[in-house]
Amino acid sequence: MLGTLYFFGCCALLIAGYAVYGAFVERVFGADASRKTPVMTRRDGVDFEPMPLWKLYMSQMINIAGLGPVIGTILGALYGPVALLWVVFGSIFAGAVHDYIAGMISIREDGISYPEIIGRNLGSGVRIFMECFTVIFMVMVGATFVLAPAALLASLFPHFLTNLFPSAPTLAWSVLIFAYYFVATIIPFDRIVSRFYPIVGVMLIFMALGLIVALFVKGYAILPNTDFFTNVHPSGTPVWPILFITIACGAISGFHATQSPLRARCMTSEKQGRRVFYGAMITEGVLGLIWATLALSFYPDAATLSAAMGPKGAPTVVVQQIAITLLGPVGGLLAILGVVLLPISTGDTAFRAARGMLADRFHIDQKSVTKRILTAIPLFCGGVALTLLDFPIIWRYFGWANQTMSCVSLWAFSVWLARHGRLHWITSVPAVFMTTVCTAYICYAPIGFRLSMEASTIIGIVVSLCCLALFLHFARTGSLSAPKPAACVK
Repeated sequence: MLGTLYFFGCCALLIAGYAVYGAFVERVFGADASRKTPVMTRRDGVDFEPMPLWKLYMSQMINIAGLGPVIGTILGALYGPVALLWVVFGSIFAGAVHDYIAGMISIREDGISYPEIIGRNLGSGVRIFMECFTVIFMVMVGATFVLAPAALLASLFPHFLTNLFPSAPTLAWSVLIFAYYFVATIIPFDRIVSRFYPIVGVMLIFMALGLIVALFVKGYAILPNTDFFTNVHPSGTPVWPILFITIACGAISGFHATQSPLRARCMTSEKQGRRVFYGAMITEGVLGLIWATLALSFYPDAATLSAAMGPKGAPTVVVQQIAITLLGPVGGLLAILGVVLLPISTGDTAFRAARGMLADRFHIDQKSVTKRILTAIPLFCGGVALTLLDFPIIWRYFGWANQTMSCVSLWAFSVWLARHGRLHWITSVPAVFMTTVCTAYICYAPIGFRLSMEASTIIGIVVSLCCLALFLHFARTGSLSAPKPAACVK
């Protein structure tokens, strides 16, 4: 009974966060329905194309969700119910604010892309670095979101294309997904995204709700472990800072800052921002809560959950077991397909965003199909090369790179807010926290410097406080009020 109250209490907090804190953030930014949006002045039939509000919301939600609210929260569930707290408070005070400000700055400044937002607020040097970093990261996202859905599809349809790939069904599905990515990346935005992705979003929500209802109906104990502050990870992996990297997209994600400008280019009013950007992240938080609760309730303890993932720690096995057991063969298949379509829809927009960034950087006109293809080819070559690595390795690097991007984004947003006389603390406080997390993680983790936890944490705190002090110094001395490009409007 207590676990049930915790679950519904967390859901209620997310909804209240949207209604109260989301409205507060909207007032801080100063959304104005009377302003002309980029789609009204730059409509091109490719990227700047108006979409209805419900399609904007659904496409934003499914594009930012990816594997985070499913795979990330299942991995996070290994630490126990503390995972739910990070999903709730991370979504409300960090992730949703991050996504909203990213989209609103873009819509306010003529639909600029993520690297341009960084450059205008943190300088040309940081912009050049982040352009390279972000394009590489987008390719990493695309590769990551090929391997997991391909593995799930291979487990469901092992004999697919057996004539061409007799002993590698996962490879067969990977080839097919990459082919789809390439086509979806070069065709106009509204041909697939606005027509089909909202349907996928609806299906995803209904499947997640179906699973949690089935969990209740079939009599499973909901969150049998209600000790939020005891680490139950079978390997003894510490909650700090690993959990905050493992559950990436389900709480805050730098990747989202590259996606919000895509929707900003299709919005007809600034007042749509809270529902599209903030609302989509809150919805992702609810999905993350559902999947964390499923993992913590379907399996009796963290050790059993870990054993279900197998020696390679594959959360996709858990998805398959939960879906088929709770909903039966047909319902389970539909639920799994919903989970499969989620990362696929994110992967193609990652490549699309990378194509747009390259086009902006080198001033390549994207109205020509031929130029779009030539811009996309090197990106896909890199994506194919990355899929040769094991999924757990890619996921670890993806998680750290993703959260590091969120740090840079939050500091850039803080500069923009300070320049415009707005309350910067809504982004600078989560920026300090995430900077501490990412610095401590790379100092401690096996993929980083392998320092002690104490040393890593101290270094993380020092780095984040130095960043804050530098930011506040420039804000106090007026250095952040430097002249802005003509396209930038107050």
